[in-house]
Amino acid sequence: MEELENKYIKLLLERCLNFENTNILFVSYDIALKSFVQKIKEYAFKMGLEVYLQENDIHKTHDILKKIKLEDIEKEEYFKSKDWDEYAQKNAAFLMLSSEFPGVMDDIDAEKIALASKVKMDNKKIYRQKQMNNELVWLIAVYPNIIWAKEKFPDLSEDEAFKKLFNLMMDVCMVNEDNPIKAWDKQLKKQKELMLKLNELEIKSLHYTNSLGTDLKIGLSPKAMWQSAGENDFKMIVNMPSYEVFTSPDFRKTEGIVYASKPLVYNSSLIEDFYLKFKDGKVIEYDAKTGKDILKGLIESEEGMHYLGECALVDKNSPIAKTNFVFGETCLDENASCHIALGAGFKECLKDSNNLKEDGLNEAQNHIDFMIGTNDLNIEAETKEGVVTIFKDGSFAIKD
Repeated sequence: MEELENKYIKLLLERCLNFENTNILFVSYDIALKSFVQKIKEYAFKMGLEVYLQENDIHKTHDILKKIKLEDIEKEEYFKSKDWDEYAQKNAAFLMLSSEFPGVMDDIDAEKIALASKVKMDNKKIYRQKQMNNELVWLIAVYPNIIWAKEKFPDLSEDEAFKKLFNLMMDVCMVNEDNPIKAWDKQLKKQKELMLKLNELEIKSLHYTNSLGTDLKIGLSPKAMWQSAGENDFKMIVNMPSYEVFTSPDFRKTEGIVYASKPLVYNSSLIEDFYLKFKDGKVIEYDAKTGKDILKGLIESEEGMHYLGECALVDKNSPIAKTNFVFGETCLDENASCHIALGAGFKECLKDSNNLKEDGLNEAQNHIDFMIGTNDLNIEAETKEGVVTIFKDGSFAIKD
């Protein structure tokens, strides 16, 4: 495990992030990951970096939300960290370590969770603005914890469960390769080739259908560009792992119904078996068998969360999909399945735009991905040359 951890840290700091224009590393993490973060800090020091650690505690968050009144959340200093904006102004590189804690927030009112999340977002406006404008280096990466591991492997001891989840993560992040950086460079080259093919098609709209009942049409701006990991101004990989090609749709042009194909974990709360119905781009109806209140809080948190900000294509044969394992963590699960996102769109997905909103880019503070890919997902694209099937039975069907 120690050898794999060292290789993982090297991948994150030397390939995913880019320190050409900064010598400051900002690390956000839960206290459960403290020992791993200490190793990151030591490695960063050897690289000559200044390190700032922003430590969170899911259990402390739980206890505060359990006792506090809803109307007092916006005044609670615990949710008002100024650190993000301070370090955004210093142009730090941001590493956000994601780790799920299943069940921890199950007894907390959904409205409280949604409001606390909004307050946190409201207190990092400079960071969010610079991130959306591609003025920052940032990365979301995953690391396990005992609670998560035991939820996934309840029949194993804590140590065995942790090692099993850890090894699964290292597999799908290609850390088990002899040279993970070279392995990712090879993978990113393949994704770039797909991205270029999609851009050559000049796609006007996408029509998704599958046996779950999804029948969704998503319109794209004439200025829409497909992107892939590593193809940005900073040459960084913003999600580790990343097996997707993606674009931002015209937020006003989504019609129909879409069913989630995998659970969504949001702020350690589960949303499962849910659907969204769109008209004129906007979510007009939704339901969920589990976590409907959480889904409601997510959508109703701001106007922009009623509209799409991303549609991403992932082949059903991606390394994560091949594990046939649901991690219950979006950064991982979204790379096993085609997905779409409510909330903020990506500026880099619009070419030569002088007015992003006028050209269809959704504006929001939040961005939440959810998985819609299945083994029988078909996607037809309306292109400059007519209708083309770009996805057939869950896999890319683009021809040279």
